[in-house]
Amino acid sequence: MNRVYVCSCFGITEKQVKEHAAAGACTPRQIASVSKAGTDCGSCVRRIQGLLGRGACPRRELLDQGEAASVLAADPLASPLPAAAALDEAA
Repeated sequence: MNRVYVCSCFGITEKQVKEHAAAGACTPRQIASVSKAGTDCGSCVRRIQGLLGRGACPRRELLDQGEAASVLAADPLASPLPAAAALDEAA
């Protein structure tokens, strides 16, 4: 089996990054949260960005639909939309 490593520091492969992306990790930061890839020397971050591409992101789609609460419940590290924060301050 041929493994293509994306992150040498933590032994993370392309396959693992793609699996995390399929599970909803849409950004290099979210990939780092679940795998530590990109948190040591940082040389793999651009490669991770390339693997993630600009494809569909389930969380981004929820945010676009105005369902920030669902996204935040699924990922406590996600930040709310600026518009949502402004609404909270106005209340």
